[in-house]
Amino acid sequence: MSDDQSLAASLDDLDKSLLNLAQAEFPLVTRPYAALAEKAGCSEAQALERMAALKAKGIIRQTSAIFDTRALGYKSTLVAMRFDPATLDAGAAVISAHPGVSHNYKREHLYNLWFTLAVPREGNLKRVIDRLAAEAGAQDTIILPTLRLYKIGVNFDMKAAVDLSKGGELRQDDKLGDFRGVTERDKAGIRVAQEDLPIVPEPFVAWASQLGWTEAELFAWLDGFKQRKFFRRFASILRHRAAGFADNAMAVWIVPEEQSDALGFKMAAYKAVTHCYKRPVFESWPYNVFTMIHGRSKDDCEQVVRAIQQDTGLPEYRLLYSTREYKKERVKYFVETAEQLQADPVSA
Repeated sequence: MSDDQSLAASLDDLDKSLLNLAQAEFPLVTRPYAALAEKAGCSEAQALERMAALKAKGIIRQTSAIFDTRALGYKSTLVAMRFDPATLDAGAAVISAHPGVSHNYKREHLYNLWFTLAVPREGNLKRVIDRLAAEAGAQDTIILPTLRLYKIGVNFDMKAAVDLSKGGELRQDDKLGDFRGVTERDKAGIRVAQEDLPIVPEPFVAWASQLGWTEAELFAWLDGFKQRKFFRRFASILRHRAAGFADNAMAVWIVPEEQSDALGFKMAAYKAVTHCYKRPVFESWPYNVFTMIHGRSKDDCEQVVRAIQQDTGLPEYRLLYSTREYKKERVKYFVETAEQLQADPVSA
């Protein structure tokens, strides 16, 4: 049994309840751990102790606001690169060093490195990718921006087995993610709310103090920012392998253009699908709809894919498993050092 499997096996019902609650929507109240405790059926002291232990064990990655990259004015894309296997690890290290790279994985495919990149509004995304490809020694690169977002929302059910049911929020408004302007006050709030929330009885007091705001002003700003759709939710993010979800599969599908929205939303409706996007196709890459699936095993992932295939009637797909995680962290927005490195302005 691996270390991650041992960690997951050690979780009891209270741990799982707290993780499910904190992932779904972390309470934006003065004593959030007391609110979690009430729903989980334990004391505030127990909730604080368990959440701190789950963080120390690496099961909880962080608790923070989950921002919409494009709404903040950033440009982002998925990128796939092909490397000689002998140089892949070295190339991946170059890619991971860029502060705008948040996720970077080795996958089972000719295109063996997949990463997400975000740069500020004034940046030149294509120029950054071309420079990274040259510095890393990539043999080929395809840039796969989101053309349509059907679903985004990682939420691991710690109690259920593989879930073939449907439900959850889909993204059906094309205007979501459009830049709507961010004030200097907003930027200050973002710099704080993107950090990891302290595990103490009244954690928002410290954040408000950092900003020179009252706690009521902080809650009002968070509520208003969410209503304006600058962030999707405030939640605890888990390390999926440590939480027992050992396999991460990217199922990519060839969907007829005239059916892409109808079938994209049908795929996204599966609770086991955490992300679903429409992306461009290329001569070397004919797949236009991407579904991300996390399971406790490869068999879990493949059960979901078989259900989707039966439901949609789509015959052509590929299943790409991640075999190594080089980097996984949230992009830090409006941070000066990262801004300078990410921007790579068009005028440069």
